[in-house]
Amino acid sequence: MVLSRFWLVIFISSIVFIVVSLFSANTYTIDYVLNGKKDDPVLISEKYIEQVPAFIKDSIKKATDQAMIINRDTLNADTTYVYKNKTVKIYSGVQKSDGLLPTCKSTLLDLILPLMAYLAFFCGLMELLIISGASGKLAKLLSPVFVKVFPSIPKDHPSISYMTLNFAANFLGLDSAATPFGLKAMESLQEINPEKDKASDAQIMFMCLHASGLTLIATSIIGYRAAANATNPADVMLPCIITSFIGTIAAFLIVGIRQKINFKSASLVVALMGLIAAIVGLLMYVNHLDLIGKNYFTSNLSALILVGIIAFTLIFSFIKEKKFVEAKTTVFEAFVSGANNGVKTGVTIFPYVLGMLVAISLFRNSGLFEIISNWIAFAFSNMGVSKEITDALPVALLRPFSSAGSRGFLIDSMNTFGADSMTGRLSSIFQCSAESTFYVIAVYFGSVNIKNTRYALGTMLLVDVICVITAIFVASWFF
Repeated sequence: MVLSRFWLVIFISSIVFIVVSLFSANTYTIDYVLNGKKDDPVLISEKYIEQVPAFIKDSIKKATDQAMIINRDTLNADTTYVYKNKTVKIYSGVQKSDGLLPTCKSTLLDLILPLMAYLAFFCGLMELLIISGASGKLAKLLSPVFVKVFPSIPKDHPSISYMTLNFAANFLGLDSAATPFGLKAMESLQEINPEKDKASDAQIMFMCLHASGLTLIATSIIGYRAAANATNPADVMLPCIITSFIGTIAAFLIVGIRQKINFKSASLVVALMGLIAAIVGLLMYVNHLDLIGKNYFTSNLSALILVGIIAFTLIFSFIKEKKFVEAKTTVFEAFVSGANNGVKTGVTIFPYVLGMLVAISLFRNSGLFEIISNWIAFAFSNMGVSKEITDALPVALLRPFSSAGSRGFLIDSMNTFGADSMTGRLSSIFQCSAESTFYVIAVYFGSVNIKNTRYALGTMLLVDVICVITAIFVASWFF
């Protein structure tokens, strides 16, 4: 309910701003808001040749090709003049995001269809884990800890194994696997939710822990930094882990206090200490590796574990083939059945994701996001915050809305300021330290048709703020 109102405000305010900009001055066109593509030059005005500055007019008259002449304004390197058919079109800057119609197309072709393929494959594997009994064994093993974190979940409930696989996939940077496991967890939790249109305590705890984004292997971030010619692409790995870990602890404490969880439970303390010890151990191991060793380790560990999970699932399923016979099916038919459910889930979440991304497209292309981010940067600079930090803030501001959008800002910041600059490194930490909050809510709650997310959105945004503040301190400490 709160999320629906939020998106309604975004839609209306963006459209109003577009209309006001369109009619208040002759420096705005609505066409790129609807049809423009990301990084295309933005048409801001069209004038007769007599109306352009004198040096532009002179360049046009002296040029041999009267069809099209491009000059760079020495006062503004982003301004381009194109002369054709007696008029001069003036372009300034590039489009920040795809327009409304290209967003609709890319949402289906570049996001939903690949996501449906991932969902089909991993939901097929999940069906094998369920019938073979592997998920039940995992749930039984982890029940002592999970019943303390999720008191409303019955002991040995299947959702425990799904959440475990989701957390593990996130931890290892396996986004393609994390989403199917997470959606399966939400479906399983929805089965024991007494109010089907309202998020349960267990679902809120799961969503907040998931969105806090605890990651050990930031494979994609390291790849972007390597492409930007960073001296040591993996040098942000430790800051990313520290920031995301603090975000996860903050999410657990905030939701736990709200849900009155017993933090003094022995099994909970042991599990937390074990997790901290595992992270510290891995950090110590990675830290002693040289540059090539770090790159090799981060590039291969996640992929190796994913292959191991797939191999284990298939081998264990064939070993337990009798259970498939008892269920009156085969290993392959069970996989197909699970994959079919994954495709149905993808179809269910498509409208939610589409609505969210279209709203973000309008928000960015209307100019509202840029104005708000400039205000925030101005406020921070007046508070004495370093310019290197304020230059990285657009990544942090856009991260809750769009992973692709913030990734664009990340790449731009590294290209502009350098991958080894404070701005480039801090932008990398911002990108890695949290999930795309609104995307996660739209996908996960949308998959089970929950309308009232209660305090989930507020908590997740608060955790995002904590991660941003932590990232600034950690980056200042390390770099």
